[in-house]
Amino acid sequence: MLFYLLPAVVIGIVAFYFFNLHVKNEEKRRRFLLHKENQKQALPLRLQAYERMTLFLERIAPSSLLVRVKPGKSSKGDYASLLIKTIEQEFEHNLAQQIYISDECWNVIKASKNATIANIRKTSEKEEIEDAAQLRQHILNSLLEQQPPSETGLSYIKREIKTLW
Repeated sequence: MLFYLLPAVVIGIVAFYFFNLHVKNEEKRRRFLLHKENQKQALPLRLQAYERMTLFLERIAPSSLLVRVKPGKSSKGDYASLLIKTIEQEFEHNLAQQIYISDECWNVIKASKNATIANIRKTSEKEEIEDAAQLRQHILNSLLEQQPPSETGLSYIKREIKTLW
């Protein structure tokens, strides 16, 4: 009886092992297919978020911001406040995009925004500037001396998008 029972037990153990292996492989295959399907749907949303944040950084770049927001006859403080308010509104409009991009990229974008605002505030505090037109001119002149903070954010976005391919 032992001669009949031993092969049956060995065959049962081998069958159990192969059945278990098959179930695990099927589970991995299902997860892979689900992940692949999610990628098809998520990738366009992520790319759209990167596009929106690129547009945001382009819009807050001092060269385009100063062209878009005219100084009028306002004081330098009022004009600086208007520029900062415009940047903050643009940022708030794009807040939801942070769920589609990496935390590092979001932090770089926020740092670019904050550095742009700090640059505007720092320039507006100079005593030799008397009105909004002079503030505008000084901000544009500062672009000749240094790269705008939004360029740093744009280059980071470009590097991160390259990792998606």
